[in-house]
Order: sequence, then C-alpha cells, then structure tokens
Amino acid sequence: MYIVTGGAGFIGSAMIWKLNQLGIDDILVVDNLSTSDKWSNLVGLRYEDYLHRDQFLKFVLEGDDPFDTQAVIHMGACSATTERDADFLMENNYRYTQYVCRHCLAHDARFINASSAATYGDGEWGFDDGHEGIDRLRPLNMYGYSKQLFDLWASKGGMLDRIVSLKFFNVYGPNEYHKDDMRSVICKAHRQITETGQLKLFKSYREEYPDGGQKRDFVYIKDCVDIMAWFLANPDKNGIFNIGTGTARTWNDLARAVFAAMDREPVIEYIPMPESIRDKYQYFTEARMDKLAAAGCDVVMTSLEDGAADYVRNYLSRDNPYLLSR
Repeated sequence: MYIVTGGAGFIGSAMIWKLNQLGIDDILVVDNLSTSDKWSNLVGLRYEDYLHRDQFLKFVLEGDDPFDTQAVIHMGACSATTERDADFLMENNYRYTQYVCRHCLAHDARFINASSAATYGDGEWGFDDGHEGIDRLRPLNMYGYSKQLFDLWASKGGMLDRIVSLKFFNVYGPNEYHKDDMRSVICKAHRQITETGQLKLFKSYREEYPDGGQKRDFVYIKDCVDIMAWFLANPDKNGIFNIGTGTARTWNDLARAVFAAMDREPVIEYIPMPESIRDKYQYFTEARMDKLAAAGCDVVMTSLEDGAADYVRNYLSRDNPYLLSR
C-alpha cells in the first residue's frame, strides 16, 4: 500500500494522479475533508480507501501497520503561511510528522516528507539544501518554522540518510482551487483577468526591486510529482532536497505569462502591500538544484511560460479544471 497523507490536498492529490499514471492504485488516502471542497480533487482518481488523519495517527501511535506499507508520501500539513495558532502548527505539522516518520522507519517503509522553502526565511543564508547549514536558517513565519523544526529533528537524530524531505518552492497548478487565499498567483490571476481585464500586483518596498520585480522560483506541480516518483523509484537517494526550477522569475514575468496564455495584452496595476506582511515578505527565492541533479534525478523542469500555458489553457479555462486519471 502507498499511503498519501494530505491526499485530497493540492500536492497530495496530484501525487495520486501520478501514481495512477504509473499503474498504481493500491493507495490509502489520509486527510481531513471536513466541510472543505478538497473532496473534488479525488474525483476521477483511483485509490483503495480513505482514512481520516486522526484514525491514521491512532494506528501509527499504536505501532500497527495493517496496510503492509510500501511508502508514505507525507504531504499532510497546514500550509497557510498566515496561520497564527502556533500550538496547532506544532502538533499538526511538526509532531504529527515525527510520529509518521518513526512509524515508517520502524516498518522499513519509504518516507517522503513535504518541507518548504519557507524554512529559508529572508534568504540571508542562501537557498542551499545542504545539511550542514540548516541550523542557521531563520524562517519568517510559524508555518516555515514548523517545517524547519522537523528537518532539524531528523538531522539531529541521524535520519536524513534514510528519509527524504523536500523543500517545495512556489508550486502552482491544477487541484489547488480549495486553498482559498493560499492559491497560487497564477490561479488568482486567471480569475481576476477574466473578471476585470487586468491584474493587481504588490508594489515593492525595497529600492533594489521595482514594482512587480520581486522574484520567486515558480515550480509546476507536474514537475514536483515527477520528482517524487523518481525518489520512489530510487530508495537509496535520501536527504533534504530543494524542489524548484533553479531560476528566479519576477511577478511581472508571471503576469505576462498568464496574459499570453489567455491571448491578452498585459494590463497590470500595482497596489500597496498590506502592512501586516511587509516585514515578513520574501523578495527573492531561488532553489539551488545542483544537489538533486548530482543525485541523478533527470526530471526536466518546465519553464514558467510553458507551465502557465498548460495550466491556463488545459485546466483553468475548462469546465473541469481538475487533474484526472485517464
């Protein structure tokens, strides 16, 4: 059994789509659907069963493995960078991940964890995914800190040679629609341009960056799941790895890519950035990808223009925008 926690979420459901493409449907989906629209991400995907996150944790804490687990792809977490309940993030993101990791190691199951580029903070120490410098990183929000804590715990416990922890950069693509304000700017931009004909971007508050010139490493969801599939096929490759393109692009680049995918001329308005996030805003992120390449991963990353075109034309502009197993 392949277990995907957060399996109804953005990256989790996309990973199930990828597993289905590989002919795998012996999958247990673990999540907390509650009253959200995440269930829509599962429609059309093939999997064996669904289990609530609390019930799965009960099995884990009791040391039971009735699933004959091959691998746990642990994408389950609260990913809201604006979440203020630190105790909740400690339990949901940090402690839960510890429990699942220990469970996998005890049962000789592959463990692939979702870390985050938010662990890098303002980028003062760069975006190098080497293990030796992770204790210097200073995340800017509690979400990033919860992810950093697990990486530190795994490092101190000597586990990084037996597990994979992936630092996802700015992921965009199908199946993110339930994320509300945490959806990618491409997703928001398509709706905003459709409704108003223009796109609003934040002004810059640092002289070295023009308005819309703030840079991020935007990575397409299909590349992310291809890389995770590569790790499943290469169980001897372990450690912390960045998942990005290795090339920072501006928000203006992103805007032009979306307008081009929609066959429209760019119309951009720059608006004030909310004061609540100005001090914690990342002006630059760019994944160092040489470590993953050195490990032998041959996934070719999709350019921002090609990713935006596929997302906009084949998903956002269609009646059914979800990833489906075909």
